[in-house]
Amino acid sequence: MAGGGTAGHLQPALAIAESLVSRGHDREAIEFVGSSRGQDRIALDGRGFPFTLLPGRGINRSMRPRVIVQNLGALVGLGIALVRALGLVASRRPRVVVSVGGYASLPASLGALALGVPLVLVNVDAAPGVANRLLGRFARASAVGWPGTRLPRAVVTGTPVRTDIAAVGRSADDRRAARRVLGLPTGSPTVVVFGGSLGARSINAAVAGLVEQWKDRDDRSIYHIVGRRDWEATEAASASPGPHDQVVRVPYEERMATVYAAADVVVCRAGAMTVAELAAAGVPSVLVPLPGAPGDHQTANARVLERVNGAVLLADADCDGHRLAIVLDKLLAEDGVLDAMGRAARSLGRPDAADAGAQVVEKHARSGPQ
Repeated sequence: MAGGGTAGHLQPALAIAESLVSRGHDREAIEFVGSSRGQDRIALDGRGFPFTLLPGRGINRSMRPRVIVQNLGALVGLGIALVRALGLVASRRPRVVVSVGGYASLPASLGALALGVPLVLVNVDAAPGVANRLLGRFARASAVGWPGTRLPRAVVTGTPVRTDIAAVGRSADDRRAARRVLGLPTGSPTVVVFGGSLGARSINAAVAGLVEQWKDRDDRSIYHIVGRRDWEATEAASASPGPHDQVVRVPYEERMATVYAAADVVVCRAGAMTVAELAAAGVPSVLVPLPGAPGDHQTANARVLERVNGAVLLADADCDGHRLAIVLDKLLAEDGVLDAMGRAARSLGRPDAADAGAQVVEKHARSGPQ
């Protein structure tokens, strides 16, 4: 399993690996090759899978002198990682190499191609990244998250999400129970806002404006997952008594299944894993794609849900408190709209995605070392 560096790359790899184990494969025969720079060690420790972490980092798209020097260092690290990966593939002679994308996937994937080992891609973004576009022409198959993903020999398997996310209940009773757990009013429609583990400054600023817009209302509640980066500043700004007593702010949240169950609508970025979770749980959303994301892949992800009326797409440049209030008031005011959006989103969910991905891997694994 080649790749990592970010949770968005590592989580699908782990889900497929666990599915392979459930299908009878030895856990110790599934080896991860990831990045020494990301959170891979923390995520993989204790899982029972052997792993090797290689040096390297992504290339920044900038011509500033400082960035050029960093990119030269990244290329040196990639070269070292490639040599080590070639040795690893040569000594292990795996039946298949599974690439989950990102810079951390390149060394082992190139090693597989050089040594004639079958390569299978896993691509969870609607728009493939540079690494997968490069490798796709040589791969035996590409297990993709969404229909229309432009990769050769694509097989739509869906994006694996955690089992607790796929099992989220969305009934009125489920929502009230989840709101009690989160400390929210049980009778008010709830808007959940988040922007990833670090947070999203433009979305956080828009929420501050939204609270001001709704200051005279007592029929709305907001659960704002601020993110660790902006938590201190946001907490200080909201420390004094405010006009809205139905706002709960937290720096980080691990209980995402509960959060999805509580929400009438979610406002968030459009990363691949987030969009897959919204689909699996059947949660309506207002998606604010990250501007400047490579290949504008977050907009492509958002459009997957927008096309089936499961989400509203709001450009980051247009995301302020006033505009957010207009969009949310319209969604919350019209009977049945959010329920219909949730059903549309769930129609794209694939609870069997991990197993479907594992089947693609098995199909293209060679019978033994050659």
